[in-house]
Amino acid sequence: MARFFIKDYEQYKMPGVRQGYGLLSGILGIILNIFLFATKFIAGIISGSISIFGDAFNNLSDAASSIVTFIGFKLAGEEADEQHPFGHGRLEYVAGLIVSLFIILTGCEVARTSVNKIINPEPVEFNATIAVILVVSILVKLLMFQGNLQAANKIDSKTLKSVAMDSISDVFTTSVVLASSIFAYKTGIIVDGYFGVLVGFFIIKTGYEAAKDTINPLLGEPPSKEFVEDVKKIVMSHDGILGVHDLLVHNYGPSRIIMSLHVEVPDNQNIVTVHDLIDDIENELRQKYHCTAVIHMDPVSLHDEETEMEKAFVKSLLNGLDPKLKFHDLRLVHSNEEERRLSFDVITPYKYDLSDDDIKNYLIEHMRNIDPRVTCDITIDKEDA
Repeated sequence: MARFFIKDYEQYKMPGVRQGYGLLSGILGIILNIFLFATKFIAGIISGSISIFGDAFNNLSDAASSIVTFIGFKLAGEEADEQHPFGHGRLEYVAGLIVSLFIILTGCEVARTSVNKIINPEPVEFNATIAVILVVSILVKLLMFQGNLQAANKIDSKTLKSVAMDSISDVFTTSVVLASSIFAYKTGIIVDGYFGVLVGFFIIKTGYEAAKDTINPLLGEPPSKEFVEDVKKIVMSHDGILGVHDLLVHNYGPSRIIMSLHVEVPDNQNIVTVHDLIDDIENELRQKYHCTAVIHMDPVSLHDEETEMEKAFVKSLLNGLDPKLKFHDLRLVHSNEEERRLSFDVITPYKYDLSDDDIKNYLIEHMRNIDPRVTCDITIDKEDA
């Protein structure tokens, strides 16, 4: 359907195309879920099955979720303004979180109603019409799952992934409802309430998993290792770049990324030439990721004996403390017969046992033991990803 309703539908990283997929998903979700609610509600009245009723109202909440998805993508596509200079892209994540909460609330209500059904069981009717309604519902939800999952992967949308996971959970719950109805019809044993509780808890679990996926980008999460490696590969493909580090990615929505990074360049290069090179790299990153890229230049001394000697000392000390520790951007800021001042960054893993002060004190003390003239300016950073 994207072929007919979304212009340039294969340009997935374009903000307008992303929005188009979200709006299309929302509209189809509203139409199909209202249809499923109406048919299952009728089936619930005919059968008197609480699990079918619960499944029907689950589809009604899905319709509300689709409305939220539609509104979320619509607002997320709004341009930046004075109050929101980085745009409104994070509203897509907010929409995904609201969808997740709808899922959880529906699961809680289904479970509560099912417990009452266990306490006060009632006979359940079942016939071919009800079976057809439930089978059609399963097929429709499978199509919705497949469509939303494909769209989610194409535009890298956690919100559409949540919608897709909700659809596949509906396939499971409706299948359970169908199985319980057939079982009760064949055996006369009423298990409707028990199956309803199972359905409710499965819905809650689905909502919880979906909520985690949308909360993380709202709080701020690191870029994927694949993304980091891809950025580094692009930067390092340019002649004159010696290294890349301190990559930071700020996500203001899937189509609004701001990244900053440091690149190492030879200190004997013409500053205008290096500036032009940095501009070229920023433009390349901007075009590929539709982002704002800011690059800081770190000059590195090559073939300087004093600098190489100090690098060897620092590397040896860090290996002795912990081989996991790395360093970069070491420079002799000031060096003469009376004083040597070193500046460098140390990279540590997250959740590291040693504190920043422990690492700094260790390096400062041992560097002074090697050479009393040395003072160190040390910055502690976390690994990129």
